[in-house]
Amino acid sequence: MSTGDPGPYLNPGDNPGLDREPAYFARIDLHFARLMEQLSQASDPGVSVAAALVSRYTRQGHICIDLASHAGRVFQDEATGRRVECPPLKEWRESLASSPVVGRPGEYRPLILDPASRLYLWRYWNHEKILADKLLELGRQSVPLDIEAIRSRLGLHFPGQASGHVDWQKVAVLMGLKGALCIITGGPGTGKTTVVSHILAMLVHLDPKIRVALTAPTGKAAQRLDESLGRTIRSLQGAGVALTMPGLRASTIHRLLGVIPGRARVRHSAENPLPHDAVVVDEASMTSLSLMARLVQALKPGARLILVGDRDQLSSVEPGHVLGDICDIGSGPCYSRETCGLIREATGYELADGSPEGVQDCLVELRHTHRFGSESGIRQISEAVRAGDPDVCVQRILKGGFSDVCMQEISSPHLLPGHLEQAALEGYGPCLRATGIEERFDLFAGFRVLCALREGPFGVEAINRLIEEILSRKGFIRAGSLHYHGRPVLVTSNDYTVRLFNGDIGFILRDDLDGELRAFFPGPDGTVRRISLVRLPEHETAFAMTVHKSQGSEFSRVVLVLPPRQSPVLTRELVYTGITRASRRLDIWAGPEIFAFAAHRRTERMSGLNDLLRQSGLTGDSDDPPLGRR
Repeated sequence: MSTGDPGPYLNPGDNPGLDREPAYFARIDLHFARLMEQLSQASDPGVSVAAALVSRYTRQGHICIDLASHAGRVFQDEATGRRVECPPLKEWRESLASSPVVGRPGEYRPLILDPASRLYLWRYWNHEKILADKLLELGRQSVPLDIEAIRSRLGLHFPGQASGHVDWQKVAVLMGLKGALCIITGGPGTGKTTVVSHILAMLVHLDPKIRVALTAPTGKAAQRLDESLGRTIRSLQGAGVALTMPGLRASTIHRLLGVIPGRARVRHSAENPLPHDAVVVDEASMTSLSLMARLVQALKPGARLILVGDRDQLSSVEPGHVLGDICDIGSGPCYSRETCGLIREATGYELADGSPEGVQDCLVELRHTHRFGSESGIRQISEAVRAGDPDVCVQRILKGGFSDVCMQEISSPHLLPGHLEQAALEGYGPCLRATGIEERFDLFAGFRVLCALREGPFGVEAINRLIEEILSRKGFIRAGSLHYHGRPVLVTSNDYTVRLFNGDIGFILRDDLDGELRAFFPGPDGTVRRISLVRLPEHETAFAMTVHKSQGSEFSRVVLVLPPRQSPVLTRELVYTGITRASRRLDIWAGPEIFAFAAHRRTERMSGLNDLLRQSGLTGDSDDPPLGRR
């Protein structure tokens, strides 16, 4: 592929009226390919097409590209008719191996080619190796335990249980105590936060001076972690389990590490590690590879790492699918003879031992949900989607077989206003009629419209406008300007000066004190914060949200809106995440064909992390430069 003339491969943005497919490669991909050719000081189609592909796939969330799956392929650019050919694999590898811009694992070159024919940008190869090395190191570190004391404490935390029934929450608590690494995954309502509370209570009992950090990828997720842990801890205290950790508050991972805006470095790193003895990461599925690599590098020697999240949810919007890669080892729980022996001694549970791979000996998957009953349609359709086999559940929904789930196809944008009117009035009417601010917050949290897309007639922006028009026409709001009384807002960027973070939701309301419009947000311990509109960070109207933005939230009723045509964003993970935001009622606005298309289409993000975690040793030198340094 010649990159001397990038024009034919660019998106046809100069004529937006053209009805044609976008170019395969974007401008940045071709500029990067041209740079690699210039640094190579030779015109090599194998290097340039590989560089363009790496750039393109990284933008799409992949960590690397698999040369074997691309070798010999011809890409047709529908916008221009131009063809891009990939060389055969052997020829391609030889071409890359001889290029000065391509290195082997452990070398410092712009591109890294590993023995499995995966090609990386050096940065992402380095992040992946650092993370894999650290997880394996932590996974090998065990902590001496007083089995008698642990058995007694587990009995206090889980009273009255028969020893023959395996309670995986109890096993997960033991996993959080036995070693430096613990990974807890499970769907909504499976008790992940409850397990974390039990682990913290046990750790504090064993060491009252322990320093714990609670963290999450976003400010909203950190706030929800605080709220959820607070409820669980109060419940444990009511049951006689003592847990006192004054001042313990969750923060974003960025804030924990001390990310300095506008600078690549962070305050806490391998040279200046975090002071904490245990770090708990909630919503780990949303954490990117780069951020997770920085976090594990900043752990001090001997510190524990506890990762918590739902492996089946949407992954980070940045490259990587870290939790999915970590958990995607084997078909189910598999523990070593030593771990099974420890579980038997501490709990009485008899588990068959095996040969765990990588960090599998530190992994617990919680399956039993406490949020839904066995007959819940939300539960059954979510489990069917997770398994990639929703057809039977869809037919039952269409026949009215579930009282809490319904599905209706909206094939045209012209049909949306009629359907939205009833849903918006039912869902948002009580909230907008509320007189108290706290009551308004509570009612608003009970209903949400979730969209797969941001743009287009079925996207968040259009649906927010439609809802505003409906509510204005019915007299609930007066949406004639950007800010109006009753406007719900979703913060889309972190602002540490006003302590508002990406994902925070508040309202624009007229202040009773002086009649001025201000932004009101929930504060700690049930308080309400007033923010001047001039200090409000980047935000958007929040009657409708993307499924991505809703991760970690729970609403009593959810309307899930999917477009009537196939789209690359429609995946199993997106549908599963949208479904599991609902706790009592779910309305799916999609045809059965589109729903099935999405549920069968699993997100695939290329990486080598899973393979690295299966290996006992890693390829490459052990003295690679730290992140961001040569």
